[in-house]
Amino acid sequence: MEASCCHLRNYSALSYYSRNKLRTETRGHVLVNSTLSNLRTTYNDSDYALPLRTLTDNMLVGVSKGFEKRLQLVGVGYRGTVEGNDLVLSLGFSHPVRMKIPDNLKVKVEENTRIIISGYDKCDIGLFAASIRRWRPPEPYKGKGVRYANEVVRLKEGKAGKKK
Repeated sequence: MEASCCHLRNYSALSYYSRNKLRTETRGHVLVNSTLSNLRTTYNDSDYALPLRTLTDNMLVGVSKGFEKRLQLVGVGYRGTVEGNDLVLSLGFSHPVRMKIPDNLKVKVEENTRIIISGYDKCDIGLFAASIRRWRPPEPYKGKGVRYANEVVRLKEGKAGKKK
């Protein structure tokens, strides 16, 4: 698979088989010439070399393979469903939480408690996952809440009990 050679000046637009187009703001001049196994980038400005290399790598991987982030709902009665273009979460509030799914992301719910967010833009996936987690982050005593699938929640001990 070959990605096209492109010059990025003040903005970048990289297309992979004309399937997806990505845009990001950059400074300086970047030359990207790559295949999926070998990525080469050249930068004029060394101050921006590391973030630009990472951004271009994420753009190439995003449009070729895609990214995904998994969330778990842990707690009695916590569940999620997808209704049309909305993600509906029951997180123990008096009302369900409705979140509009961005156009460039796909959201699947498995077994009512596992949410899979996928897409080609790593930043948008992370922002949407963080906005879901912000409603009910895992609490340190029982571990209930919305957590990332690979997240380890360290539980506190709680009260020691009555003294005799």
